[in-house]
Parts: sequence; structure tokens; C-alpha cells
Amino acid sequence: MPGAAGDLKYRRALVKLSGESLAGNRGFGIDPPAIEELTHDIRRVHGSGVSLGLVVGGGNIMRGTVASARGMDRVSADYMGMLATVINAMALQDMLEQSGVETRVMSAIRMEELAEPYIRRRALRHIEKGRVVIFAGGTGNPYFSTDTAAVLRAIEMEADVIMKATRVDGVYTADPETDPEASLIDEIGYLEVMTRELGVMDAAAISLCKDNSLPIVVLNIKRPGAILAALRGERIGTLVA
Repeated sequence: MPGAAGDLKYRRALVKLSGESLAGNRGFGIDPPAIEELTHDIRRVHGSGVSLGLVVGGGNIMRGTVASARGMDRVSADYMGMLATVINAMALQDMLEQSGVETRVMSAIRMEELAEPYIRRRALRHIEKGRVVIFAGGTGNPYFSTDTAAVLRAIEMEADVIMKATRVDGVYTADPETDPEASLIDEIGYLEVMTRELGVMDAAAISLCKDNSLPIVVLNIKRPGAILAALRGERIGTLVA
């Protein structure tokens, strides 16, 4: 079982990882050393006593919106993207269990040979037993992003916060990778994120967070210890609340 959680501000969290974070510098596919780096941080978070759920995207394998824009049927493309998240979840599970962290993959698309079907009460039971639950298959429906799936699962598992792990230090006034004048925002409200179209998450996900008073912390996954520091209440990245 995880250790004591006495110094934590957030005791139950959902971490949203991009599919690209599993690809490392390759940008596509699965890079085991990159996953190993991720699992090192996740293991530390789990060991601190945090009840933890994970949602991983599928953009390193298949992104439905991109495929749709290039002529593929949107529904088919979205289902392919959901299947990509299952592949990523299995890769993450393998590395986590090799490091001694007990996990369960739960899929919104039924495939019992590979993962448990997503059932909320069963997911809560896994979390109560100290297991890390990796939610795969998105929401199980096309036209919904993995960001929306992550927020939905966070609400269902009664998380105190959702951590959006990105490759930049938080939310900026503009894209920091293309605009050298972009500045980091320490704290911002849900409505301002939507009206300024800052790209934290899609509008449906932000709206769900607002309606359920679920705070979002956007941080850089490449910074070792950033997730645990944010869970302890340190000012890391950007708080959306």
C-alpha cells in the first residue's frame, strides 16, 4: 500500500498524459526509455500516498481529428484513436508493474482479453486498494477528446484535482514554442481560459471542470518531481480554478 499522505494538499488525483510523452524524442510510437522516465515519477507519486488514476492520449500512434481532416471518416478515425490509447495504457502498465506498482487498465471499449471493462464502482475499489488505475479507450464515444475523458473519469473517481502533464511549464499567453514574447500565467479562471481560447483543454473538458469545481494544474512532465510537488500544494505550473 502507498505511504502516508499527511503532507499532501490533494489526496486523490487524475493525471492526464499525452500520447507523445510515451514517444520521447522520436515523436511517434512507443519509446521504452521515455516511459521508464514517466513511471519513475508516477511511482514516487503513488508511494507518497496519493490515490492515483491515469489517462493517456493516443497521439503518438493515431490522432482522430488529424486523420479526419485528411479525409478519413471522423467516427472511424476517433475509434482508431481510442484503440491507440489502449496500446499506450498497456505499455504504461507494463513499465509500472516492472517497477513494483500494482495497476489495472480499464477500457471504455470492451476487450476483456486485454483490459477490464470500465465500471465506476470497480474502479473506485481498485483505487481504494492502492492500485493505480489507467483509464483507456477515451469515453468510448467518437467526437470526445481524451481531455474530456480524463475530466469525466476524474469526476467519477472523486478526484481532488486533475493534472494536465504537458511539454511546457504551464499555460502561456501565447504558444511559447513559437512566440518568444509569451509569458507564463500562474493562475487563471475557467471562463477566461475558454474566452481567450488558451488551449489548455477543449471547451467540453473545461466546462465539466467548471461545473464540478475541479481544479486543473497544468505542468511540465519533463521536470522531475513536478507532479508530486504540485500535489503537495507547491506553486508549480498553472492553476486553473
